[in-house]
Amino acid sequence: MPNNQTKKLAQGAMMAAVFALLIAISYYVPALWVVTTIISPLPIAWYSASYERSQAISMTIVAIAITFFLGGLLILPLAVVYGVAGLVIGDAIRLKKSKLYLFIATSLAILFTFAIIYLISIRLFNVDFIKDSFELWRESFIQAINLSEQVSGQVVMSKDQIDLTVNIINAIIPAFITIIVALLALTIISINLPLLKRFKINVPKFSQFKSMRLPKAVLWYYLIVLTVTIFINPAVGTPLYVIILNFSVILWVLLTLQGVSFIYFVIDEKELPKFLKVLTAFFSIPFYSIILLVGVFDLGFNIRQMIAGKKDK
Repeated sequence: MPNNQTKKLAQGAMMAAVFALLIAISYYVPALWVVTTIISPLPIAWYSASYERSQAISMTIVAIAITFFLGGLLILPLAVVYGVAGLVIGDAIRLKKSKLYLFIATSLAILFTFAIIYLISIRLFNVDFIKDSFELWRESFIQAINLSEQVSGQVVMSKDQIDLTVNIINAIIPAFITIIVALLALTIISINLPLLKRFKINVPKFSQFKSMRLPKAVLWYYLIVLTVTIFINPAVGTPLYVIILNFSVILWVLLTLQGVSFIYFVIDEKELPKFLKVLTAFFSIPFYSIILLVGVFDLGFNIRQMIAGKKDK
């Protein structure tokens, strides 16, 4: 028993040091920050998957504290976000949870941690980094419009159009943050799970993107939002308008991904050239409305089974 306890402490200290080092490199060496930041949850995830939750929490706190001593207050938010992400990933693996649970839990953990950091930033330091970032974007956007008008000699956008665009972007900030967090969680999981597997951790397998199937409830949410938009048409700036707009953006992204997944499925089933997948991904943004409708039909009707059935015949 003493040997096991010593082993736990030694491994915990080592993993805490590795985590702190990765976060410090991310902060002090900008050229490496993408790689080191994404893999920084790895040591905590490994420890959390190997030992009990209470021990993993203690190790995470120590790791964040070491990072704070290395880099000070400015590096602390980065350490907290990725430390909590690693803790949640490892805990979900240890409990043998599904891949969907792993993704949702990691996304919520990052979102919740980000929200706490944001509130602390406003309350204690009077710094609203979301508002500051938006103002920086707004100024850049207006400058770009003015520059385009000077070069072309024509009015690119009227003042009303500019104000409407700025107001819409401001309104969908919650949806934008949610989508970014989900993509970050997916990236962290996709990169760190194979690495954890190399360290003899039994991780859940993720299905191929072409097999992606959203819950049918997403389709009902989309129909509800569409109904409210058409028949109620909430006034711009009202709370209902902001809520519907944010839900719409999130549902658009989800259903567009579902549509791309369906097209990937058809390409593989029909044994079409693989470069069509690249073209689909490239054109999914400019033609998102068409891809979205494909996603709606894919969720609403069992088209995949029909296609697979015809292939079998």
